[in-house]
Amino acid sequence: MNRKEFIKTSLLGAAAVAAAPSLLASCASDSKKVDNGACLNISFQSGKALGETYAEKLDYCESLGVTGFEPGGWELVNQYDDLAKALEGRSIKVSAICAGFEGFILADDPVQKEAFDTSMRRIIEAAGQIGSTGVIMVPAFSRQEPCKPNNQETYDYLCEQLHNLGTFALEHGTSVILEPLNRAECFYLRLVSAAAAICRDSQSSGVKCMGDFWHMKEETSDYAALMSAGTKYLQHIHIASRLNRCNPGEDGEADNYIDGFHALKEMGYNKYISFECGNIGDPAVAIPAAVELIRNQWEQA
Repeated sequence: MNRKEFIKTSLLGAAAVAAAPSLLASCASDSKKVDNGACLNISFQSGKALGETYAEKLDYCESLGVTGFEPGGWELVNQYDDLAKALEGRSIKVSAICAGFEGFILADDPVQKEAFDTSMRRIIEAAGQIGSTGVIMVPAFSRQEPCKPNNQETYDYLCEQLHNLGTFALEHGTSVILEPLNRAECFYLRLVSAAAAICRDSQSSGVKCMGDFWHMKEETSDYAALMSAGTKYLQHIHIASRLNRCNPGEDGEADNYIDGFHALKEMGYNKYISFECGNIGDPAVAIPAAVELIRNQWEQA
């Protein structure tokens, strides 16, 4: 093609695009109407919901349109009857269970490992009974010792252990959920993509992972991090302000979750986004404002 033909072809192409704005607008409009099942389900951890009793906490959640409640594992096992009774007749459901086990899965001390196996299975059983989406766990915090070394042998061991744990969780109608942490808290698992790879290599559909907007400061992109897990592995989300781990919005402009929400909406995410955070200001004011912020940014995504 010579220069004259190139210019002529380019002009014809440009004219065609200019002549069809309504077609492009129609495509954009149709894409927004596609319903892939994505929806915003906000959850509060037990300590975030204001109130003294479970009834008061659940009333508070429902007053804000919060649909999920995330207790700790120890709390679930030891106060199961009280929580189950408070949930009767309500639309609110238990989302994930936040840890609460003893020991840790990569413990090099057999006593600690046995404590993990026993307590984790007890929590999984209770989680399945109450209809939870899964039990959150971290392979090892940096402070936990003695810990198996971070090498290929340990990775294979972890996948084997998780396969067994995931199978047990499936038998009880729930899952185990790996949570990546930031480097200050965990040397072993810091990226959502790494957690998703472990889910894959464990070869059990009972092993899932999650993203936490506070810990995801380790990531180069919220969108890419969450998409790396996708609907196959992504089971839960934690959210907090991005500088001080308080209520979303209390760190001002830093608290932008739209990039991550875009990924969740694109993949059709319909599980829970749970508040795991403290307070800077008056929680009676800050918490409702945070819920409103999350809803607004979800709509913008």
